[in-house]
Amino acid sequence: AHSACDFGGGKAEKLALAKYRQVIWQGRVLNSQFTDEELRNQGRCPLTPEEIGLLLAALGFDNNTRLYLASHKVYGGEARISTLRKLFPLMEDKKSLASAEERAQIKGKASLLAAVDYHVSMHSDIFVSASPGNMHNAMVGQRTYENMKTIRPNMALLGQLFLNKSMSWSEFQ
Repeated sequence: AHSACDFGGGKAEKLALAKYRQVIWQGRVLNSQFTDEELRNQGRCPLTPEEIGLLLAALGFDNNTRLYLASHKVYGGEARISTLRKLFPLMEDKKSLASAEERAQIKGKASLLAAVDYHVSMHSDIFVSASPGNMHNAMVGQRTYENMKTIRPNMALLGQLFLNKSMSWSEFQ
């Protein structure tokens, strides 16, 4: 919701995002002078869970790859991540890694929730970010300093590729 991008969920999604953007971002996000397609071509839209799944599959990751989803909430919930989960069934998040007691201790504490994501992401074999921002910048900086494998997608190129609906799978790979 921090971008002015459309994520293909139709009129209901556009209205929900507009309301959320107005309340949380005080309308600053709504004032984009660019269309969604222009934003995607410029690499200014976060990748959707579906797009992350396609990117990872194109890079050669298979359904035995264990993923950790570092996020507070994915817009659209499970319905939005079901495609990613189908491609990568070994997907984890804070809820699946922590016990109920551990989750109760950090529930509602955004900084601690972010710290869990940071810790797991820092200790992962590979880090891929779907949405550049503060956590992405800190993680990429530290992982680069530590000489750890980090995939930094070219968001502008990916935006153009995902907008090209006539591209074959082999071309995309």
